[in-house]
Amino acid sequence: MLALTQVQGLEAALFRNILEVTGSASAIFDNLPSLGDILPGATPRLKALFADPKAFERAEKEMEFAEAHGIDIICYNDKNYPRRLRECDDAPIVLYKKGNVNLNARRIVSVVGTRRATEYGKDMCEKFVRELSQLIPDTLVVSGLAYGIDICAHKTAMATSLPTVGVLAHGLDRIYPTPHRNAAKAMLENGGLLTEFMSGTESLPAYFVRRNRIVAGMADATGGGES
Repeated sequence: MLALTQVQGLEAALFRNILEVTGSASAIFDNLPSLGDILPGATPRLKALFADPKAFERAEKEMEFAEAHGIDIICYNDKNYPRRLRECDDAPIVLYKKGNVNLNARRIVSVVGTRRATEYGKDMCEKFVRELSQLIPDTLVVSGLAYGIDICAHKTAMATSLPTVGVLAHGLDRIYPTPHRNAAKAMLENGGLLTEFMSGTESLPAYFVRRNRIVAGMADATGGGES
């Protein structure tokens, strides 16, 4: 599965379609010479992409990194994969998780908002999360660990004993923004960190957009703060 994510130029929806047709990632790599038989329409270019040994080399390196740093690798067909996210057409086929968070909690709410939050916005965010902890104390709060509303939601969740998970736009070998490292570390005690990106992946602007689909897709509802 990890090697499959390293095949360049394929979107998540196409990954899922390939998996549904072939039955498994290994079926693709084990049958490259006859890939056209199990994957109708497979072009020579696609076969060449799957045959690139660098994909497996990168996957093995990431597995070693995950084992050394206590990171769980969750594949699309695993039981602990977020079931709500699985319903999205562009759901990632692999996720990397650190912490003790249950990604299939009974109730999950995403809280997102501007990075330049006003005091009023932060007060409203805190009020929302605090009332949530009183009314539905087992709710998992999901956000993006960004400045403003995101970090406010995470910190308020921790202060009210709600589990909280931060979805990252980079690998788990770093924390961005840097000032949120302590908060991210504290979240591992009752929640965690989640990403679709391998270690060494920097936080490029386009990755934040990809991150956001996970934040929204794994929740029952999304609350926003200050447009």
